[in-house]
Amino acid sequence: MNRFCQVIVRLVWLMAMPFSLAHAEAVGEALDTPAMQAPQAKSAVLLDLARAGARLVAVGERGIVLLSDDNGVNWRQAVVPVSVSLTAVQFVDANTGWAVGHAGVVLASRDGGEHWVVQMDGLRAAQLELVGATAQLPSASDPDAAAARVQTAERLGAEGADKPFLALQFVDARHGLIVGAYGLAFRTDDGGTTWHSIMGQIDNPMGAHLSSIVQQGEHWFLAGEQGYLARSDDAGLSFTQLQSPYAGSFFTLQMRDDGVLLVAGLKGNAFASRDLGESFQPASVSMPVSFSDAVRTADGQLLLVNQSGALFRTNNQPGALLKPYGKPLGKPVASVIEAADGSVTLAGFTGLTRLSPSIATASE
Repeated sequence: MNRFCQVIVRLVWLMAMPFSLAHAEAVGEALDTPAMQAPQAKSAVLLDLARAGARLVAVGERGIVLLSDDNGVNWRQAVVPVSVSLTAVQFVDANTGWAVGHAGVVLASRDGGEHWVVQMDGLRAAQLELVGATAQLPSASDPDAAAARVQTAERLGAEGADKPFLALQFVDARHGLIVGAYGLAFRTDDGGTTWHSIMGQIDNPMGAHLSSIVQQGEHWFLAGEQGYLARSDDAGLSFTQLQSPYAGSFFTLQMRDDGVLLVAGLKGNAFASRDLGESFQPASVSMPVSFSDAVRTADGQLLLVNQSGALFRTNNQPGALLKPYGKPLGKPVASVIEAADGSVTLAGFTGLTRLSPSIATASE
């Protein structure tokens, strides 16, 4: 789940005054205001892409959700009950999906993205974390850490619904995990009807922003700022921090079909692990531009995109793990997805771009 262009948007959010009454009122209004139908929505800031069966789904600023049923050639806007920016989206089948975003919003759709309902917002998330932190106090092995968690939860509630979720990972229609800024992490086992905080089960003492999740079998992985990496060996119930190969922020995390884990982020830094994160080797590229997203393609390989719109693919040949793929677009890209026909769609600050299956040409 959870890209360089998004980080720029988040920096704007971080520079806001979260304690101001005006900011709190603006957030509340955005949570209560449906996304406006915009004729030029295809050219809006779009931050993530997903497949819902053969349908493509794009999400972005001000609650915009776009749908395409012809592999990204044409798009139409869906009905969304909020107008906060949406940062990540995932579908587990053609109908069932979720989107997360600013103000701690979690949306769910049961009709392929046509309509969405709110399952949680930042205020509810803060309340759930306070419940979890308070319940942990009596039996905590580290009382000081437990008390600090309670204080953090109380602060989250006092600051209001101003923290974004940045990534999500569902394994089926019932079980999923969402993560975000300041180490926010929540789990559901009933499709989002109820959520509970797992912040106390993640080894993240500095409260690092969590920006990406990937899962394969019982193993789950998290990546975030300042080189943060963590792994779960119990299906996402708890996470232990891994030794990181890099001190800079990671923006994307993905696994090949053969179990190779790839993590990438600032300044074109990418690393691969073949032993579930116990060790990493550099996956060097010639372009020192921050990676923003990675997706697993139909052949089990990975397709990565960077902030300048350059694509790279993994391969099984000796030598470099990542090879350039096509021509750079020369514009910021936040997300990439492979459509059912083999074409590639990219989303970013200038909207949507579709590349033909041969990626010889690009049409805006």
